[in-house]
Amino acid sequence: MTGIPILSLLQAESVGPTPLRGARPRVAIIGAGVNGLAIGWRLARAGCPVDVYDRGPVGREASWAAAGMLAAGLEAEPGEEALFGLCRRAQDLWPGFAREVEAASDLPIGYRDEGTLAVALTRDDAAELRFSADYQSKLGVELRWLTGAELLNREPMLRPGLAAAVHSPADHQVDNRWLVPALAEALRRAGGGLHDHAEVEAVATDHGRASGVVVAGEARPADVVVLAAGAWSGGIPGIPREALPPVRPVKGQMLALQMDPAAPLLRHVLWAGKAYLVPRLDGRLIIGATVEERGFDTTVTAGGLLSLLDAAWRALPGIEELPVIESWAGLRPGSRDDAPVLGPSAIEGLVLATGHHRNGILLLPATVEAVAGTILDGRLPEVAEPFRIDRFTRIAEAAQ
Repeated sequence: MTGIPILSLLQAESVGPTPLRGARPRVAIIGAGVNGLAIGWRLARAGCPVDVYDRGPVGREASWAAAGMLAAGLEAEPGEEALFGLCRRAQDLWPGFAREVEAASDLPIGYRDEGTLAVALTRDDAAELRFSADYQSKLGVELRWLTGAELLNREPMLRPGLAAAVHSPADHQVDNRWLVPALAEALRRAGGGLHDHAEVEAVATDHGRASGVVVAGEARPADVVVLAAGAWSGGIPGIPREALPPVRPVKGQMLALQMDPAAPLLRHVLWAGKAYLVPRLDGRLIIGATVEERGFDTTVTAGGLLSLLDAAWRALPGIEELPVIESWAGLRPGSRDDAPVLGPSAIEGLVLATGHHRNGILLLPATVEAVAGTILDGRLPEVAEPFRIDRFTRIAEAAQ
């Protein structure tokens, strides 16, 4: 159909087949980040014909830029109890999910379970850490306060005399840059189609129902369309403006240093005031991340890197001898309340998986569970119910 105007394709009366009773639906997924890849893999494994499309290389946006922390406990904040429930569900799913991905792909994903340390550099930091830890403990997060000696026994290269420290044993990590190719391979082995550099120009509709996507001027029929385009999810043509998820880009600058893999300076994920440090099995030390409202700007700035290095150095002074091997900026998909947007949309046949902000990697197994449940069973898991898109409508109506 190359050459046919997109508008004609969007308004076609018969773009996609009507799902047969008992048949698995054909699914088109917009976005080949970890969410799109994992959802595609799970659906293909369940017998659905699946095609995943991305405007660029596979998994090279937020999924590549992330740090891979699985910190449901230490990230829990007052007023986000529903989000904590979803994060805790994802955290519980992660060990089994990691094993499944590695078995399905025969590739490692760098899942590590040493737990996470949070340290306070000053008395003010210590008071803030105490407040957060008390709140998190009330939610059932397992935390252990460490003496200075216990902290240095775990991480001897940390600066002596830090004001306070806590260990969260259930907050783990995964290497997101290993996870991306593993999910892509698992998807391919399950029979899913993966199309990079294939921008979805529009979502096609048939009598108000999503019926496929338009790629390179050609209609690609589908019974269900999944929108998992990260920070770009709020601007996909073909979806009525009022039905688009309210997602914006939130910039995060990061950098990587190179440690000796045989003698790393750090073995645990470390939260240190205004920065976090994530050690990798290959010796990389990831330091992140700024949180900036800069639109789609991905410029790496001296000020951004300086703030991260300063905070990291105050906790781990030995980093000043390490070479800088990479710096980058990624775009998190943030919603109005910085929580994910999951499940059915205002358009029949259009399912949402976006808006994860800082929790995209952590929430991955729960996102897959929510979207697969919506598509295969017509049911959104109870823990994901607070994250339907219609919550924004309810909030607006309550404010009137």
